[in-house]
Amino acid sequence: MQQLTLNQLVEITGGKLYGDENVTVTMVAPMDKSAEGHVTFLSSPKYAKHLPECKASVVMVKEAHRELCSTNVLVVDDPYVAFAKVTQALDTTPSPATEIASSAVIDKSVSLGENVSIGANAVVESGVNLGDNVVIGAGCFIGKNAQIEANTKLWANVTIYHNVKIGKDCLIQANAVIGSDGFGYANEKGEWIKIPQLGSVVIGSRVEIGSCTTIDRGALEDTIIEDNVILDNQLQIAHNVCIGYGTAMAGGTIVAGSTTIGKYCIIGGATVINGHIDIADGVTITGMGMVMRSIPEKGMYSSGIPLQSNKEWRKTAARVHRIDEMNKRLKAVEKMLEGDSDS
Repeated sequence: MQQLTLNQLVEITGGKLYGDENVTVTMVAPMDKSAEGHVTFLSSPKYAKHLPECKASVVMVKEAHRELCSTNVLVVDDPYVAFAKVTQALDTTPSPATEIASSAVIDKSVSLGENVSIGANAVVESGVNLGDNVVIGAGCFIGKNAQIEANTKLWANVTIYHNVKIGKDCLIQANAVIGSDGFGYANEKGEWIKIPQLGSVVIGSRVEIGSCTTIDRGALEDTIIEDNVILDNQLQIAHNVCIGYGTAMAGGTIVAGSTTIGKYCIIGGATVINGHIDIADGVTITGMGMVMRSIPEKGMYSSGIPLQSNKEWRKTAARVHRIDEMNKRLKAVEKMLEGDSDS
């Protein structure tokens, strides 16, 4: 169990403490379930009414809410960011591997940095370069000539294909597949002819990739994921896609080939993005968005249909099917009205 003093919390968050710096905490908890030994936070003003009764050893709040607290208070600029930093400091998640397992298969040509850990039954092929403190979980496959830089961690059963490059301080969750073939085929008189995917995947530093996410290698050039990108579970990133610095993509999103997504974009879950288009920096797409064309300007975009009762939805669907007919009738009425005004 990790334990931190409130003085250590000040150092971690950069906040200002009002209370006893020697009090210790061992875990982060929701405000309504917190108790002695817990640290909690207020991220939404609507919950401020619960501050006087909060039983946590310390509450992280903005200055505006300090006087409402009846316990030790840590005033911070952004309580949610402070929560993230404190959670990291208290994290007790075990490592995917802690040594080089005897059952791991490692080619003699592999370059190993200092303090590398490789789990049971992992396979590391020839020409691979693993940086300092890299952790490879049980059952992972690292293909020929792949490069993984310092402090990157792979959970169990991750597959990294040949020639893939992964930067520093990345985290890749279980069963992700990076560098599989892009979906490239030519058709000759009804017969599919596979196009070998000769590019690779280049992933920057401080990138996180969720479980069961797949990132295809490029056809001729590389698929590129820039620094500080976070990808949720079960995404499909097709060949030659480029994702810019600081972009976040939620679960179930599909990005078709040769699309470029700018910096600091936020893509909601289950979004589908067409191929060969460009999305500007700073674009937010809400959940279930269907992006068919390029988005040249930053802003928020939506296209998913909100949930209705089945009865309402059936009426909506029926009207959608009649929209062409309704449009023709509307134009006819407009034309008629224009004729009447001319007379």
